[in-house]
Amino acid sequence: MLVAADKFKGSLTAVEVAERVTAGLRRAVPDLEVEALPVADGGDGTVAAAVAAGFERREVRVAGPLGEEVTAAFALREGTAVVEMAEASGLQRLPAGVFAPLTASTYGSGELLRAALDAGARTIVFGVGGSATTDGGAGMLSALGARFLDGHGEPVPPGGGGLADLATADLSGLDPRLTEIELVLASDVDNPLTGPKGAPAVYGPQKGASPDDVAALDAALAHFAKVLEESAGRKAAEYAASPGAGAAGGIGYGALLLGARFRPGIEVMLDVLGFAPALERASLVITGEGSLDEQTLHGKAPAGVAAAARAADKEVVAVCGRLALPPETLGRAGFRRVYPLTDAEPDVAKCIAEAGPILERVAERIGRDFLT
Repeated sequence: MLVAADKFKGSLTAVEVAERVTAGLRRAVPDLEVEALPVADGGDGTVAAAVAAGFERREVRVAGPLGEEVTAAFALREGTAVVEMAEASGLQRLPAGVFAPLTASTYGSGELLRAALDAGARTIVFGVGGSATTDGGAGMLSALGARFLDGHGEPVPPGGGGLADLATADLSGLDPRLTEIELVLASDVDNPLTGPKGAPAVYGPQKGASPDDVAALDAALAHFAKVLEESAGRKAAEYAASPGAGAAGGIGYGALLLGARFRPGIEVMLDVLGFAPALERASLVITGEGSLDEQTLHGKAPAGVAAAARAADKEVVAVCGRLALPPETLGRAGFRRVYPLTDAEPDVAKCIAEAGPILERVAERIGRDFLT
């Protein structure tokens, strides 16, 4: 039995989901062998999943999205680092109810990447998602040695809004170690940098951007890419239109400028976490996340787990807080059956507040349905 689920956002971490599912299964089958492999798709929770799989947790002090110092973590094992931009520049780093769509910076994410280089990483999996920022990765690049100056030769202000004042971009000071490593951009979104499907238009409102802010950020990021084209060549414009450039407020664009290779986050993480050998040992796979909906089918962890399991001819069932997909869609995605917490407890507020105990009851039912 393999439990490979993502977090239930706002209720349970991926590790806690695995613990609760395991406890519930063992209520039905006390001596059941269960292997837990918490998963993530590159967004928040990615470092925790790597640590649960045996990576070493490393902590470092970096700049948060508003410039304040925070303690952020990355994961390291045998020359491979897993860096999660949300650890430094995520929405969870903002004070409750506070948004800073024009000024939030990814500088701390660059500091995290530098810390991974200092730790000897030869491969860096850069998981992006859950960002508070829309700065095109300018802050991250600055932390790694790039210079972005206004018409007076002064550094532009932090955040995407400040890029409107950009006059010159100089990438010559970037950390030379970046050319010697493999950098993998792991994300579940394939948006370009700007335009109707770009980072400001699609994700800006989630970060507190008003319609005027969205327009200002889109124009500023387009200007950013234009200035970079003048200094770094045509590839800067090509990267802006590339899939993944708009990930996490455009930090994907900055990563592509560093030579990153874009891959779907869940595919990368399944490789890094050792999912294939664990799958071989499993008779049944349980996956899941807080809400199983249309977004799940577009690169989220449960869909990736189900696709890999189906390719290996293994049955997959899912647990979730809320289910918003019809049976035929679930079947096409590779799910044999889905168990939402709301079947056991119709009160949604109670499901969120008491997700752990309810999930145990649901897992016990899975055990009785499939294992007894």
